[in-house]
Amino acid sequence: MKNENLNVAIVGATGAVGTQILAKLVERNFPAKSIKLLASKRSAGVEITAGGQTYIVEETVPESFEGVDIAFFSAGGSISQKFAHEAVKRGAVVIDNTSAFRMDEGTPLVVPEVNPNALQEHSGIIANPNCSTIQMVAALQPIKEKFGIKRIIVSTYQAVSGAGAEAIDELEQQSKQFAERAHIKAELLPSASAERHYPIAFNAIPQIDVFDESGYTLEELKMMNETKKIFGDQQMAVTATCVRLPVVTGHSESVYIETDDETATVAQVRAALASAPGVVVLDDPSEQLYPMPLFAEGKDEVFVGRIRKDPKDPAGFHMWIVSDNLLKGAALNSVQIAEELIK
Repeated sequence: MKNENLNVAIVGATGAVGTQILAKLVERNFPAKSIKLLASKRSAGVEITAGGQTYIVEETVPESFEGVDIAFFSAGGSISQKFAHEAVKRGAVVIDNTSAFRMDEGTPLVVPEVNPNALQEHSGIIANPNCSTIQMVAALQPIKEKFGIKRIIVSTYQAVSGAGAEAIDELEQQSKQFAERAHIKAELLPSASAERHYPIAFNAIPQIDVFDESGYTLEELKMMNETKKIFGDQQMAVTATCVRLPVVTGHSESVYIETDDETATVAQVRAALASAPGVVVLDDPSEQLYPMPLFAEGKDEVFVGRIRKDPKDPAGFHMWIVSDNLLKGAALNSVQIAEELIK
């Protein structure tokens, strides 16, 4: 794809990620000749302003993609399944932010700092990984390059914005109900399709999405399978536990890795991270300097701290990784994929 003025469409433009995609396209001066905002029929006619320009949302129909060069999808897997191939059929390259195509053999799953070469193999659809996967592999890539990685154990502490705007509203309502000692109403979390729902306010829920027969949730399996695909190593040992916290924006992860090099030091790992694009090291325990979601909100980078050696395994390292799940975890990574395409 040539670097020229392009016709762009955003499907799911009224959602949290869709609005951020528009904002990032404007902020980063993406060479778009036109930007078409698409959503459901009920959102048609809504006005959204970005960069001093007002856009009017249109209903998503197959004909919406006529003349579109790049189509960003962020409206749920069912919408992607329904319209992505319609967009490709009309000549667009689809950058999909759902799980609809991530594990398809012919669909590249891309984090530009990690595996940009995978873009050469696309057949019209490129998948944006899960938000938690993106920030973890972006941080681990420089370590993998220098020392190799044979094992990853990750526990995530994920913000409610990862479950959508309705989950943010539910957290706010539950917080008020808790303060007033009123009955706390729970309808969405841990998963809208789950049999039971629990309050997220002042709570931690060790379930994101539904469980499968293995005892892992679908969110955990996404992280495990996507990490192997992005790193191109199906033999890598990856295990995840995903937890939802009453945080609005910003996912946190406690990550343990085992490297191939037992001589690697904390200083060397820290240096590798500090030189990596899009990664910021915040790691000074003497000054209580470490990443936190509240301070990562609205920032593009992946923040890493609490880097330390395992006391028993000379190849083991522990670290804490934080990033804005709506930006690098979704919208920003999608736009970076588009930028990589037109280089």
